[in-house]
Amino acid sequence: MILLRKTTFFNLTLTAVSMLWITAAWAETVEYDGLIEPDLIVEIGAPAEGIVTRVAVDRSSPVQKGETLVELESSVEQAALKKAEALAAFDGEIRMQRTQLAFAKRAHQRVKQLEAVSTHDKDLAATEIIQTGHRLGKAREKRSLARLELKKARAVLALRSIKSPISGVVAERYVSPGEYVNSQPLLRVVRIDPLRVEVIVPARIFGRITPGMTAAIIPELPEYGEKTATVTIVDKVIDPASSTFGVRLELPNTHRHMPSGMKCLVRFEIKDEACGVEKATARITPDQVQN
Repeated sequence: MILLRKTTFFNLTLTAVSMLWITAAWAETVEYDGLIEPDLIVEIGAPAEGIVTRVAVDRSSPVQKGETLVELESSVEQAALKKAEALAAFDGEIRMQRTQLAFAKRAHQRVKQLEAVSTHDKDLAATEIIQTGHRLGKAREKRSLARLELKKARAVLALRSIKSPISGVVAERYVSPGEYVNSQPLLRVVRIDPLRVEVIVPARIFGRITPGMTAAIIPELPEYGEKTATVTIVDKVIDPASSTFGVRLELPNTHRHMPSGMKCLVRFEIKDEACGVEKATARITPDQVQN
């Protein structure tokens, strides 16, 4: 009798899988009260004292950089400018000295060829050339000074016209035609494109708000809707009394549509990385097990 023994083999393989790290990200939404302000406020004064003759703008008037806002009485300065222009254009003395120099050179050439002329007279002729050259140089110096005086007269006259140093909107007008001004401000001009948002936040989130981050701005007037602003400044000093620090954001305001001075809500999405969670897995398969 032949006995047949059946042998069954099972494969048993234990494979250790490398560690898998799972990083969990989470975000904290925080909201704080803020204030929408002009990006820049300029109190425009007069560089010289005088009487106001014209105010070209009024409150809420839009202005461009370099635009004339206020003019002061300038009759004296205009007269000085005309005189300086005339002196700068005058070159009669220069032409005269050029003619004298050319004559002195011709006379010197004739004197040198005459044997009957004494050495003293020849020296006088040569000296006349030198002296005329100096007079010509002095005339040119006078013309240069006249041109400098012309530039000065133009600069003095320009001080009678006060121009806007920025593009923006007139917030306040302090003077009217006929008033005498000296050192007081004439106008207040503000730049509202872009706007800036100032917000005070608690010290517990210090280091989690950085320049370049964005935040949602919800103005108190709902018709302006939710906007996006970018963090530009984060204070490096925490106020110990209130345990807070300040943050400034830049808010685009194309065409100066949104007014400044509104309260708003500033919403930050602060993201953090949670600790890694280690997870190990194993897989077992049959592999050549003999029964």
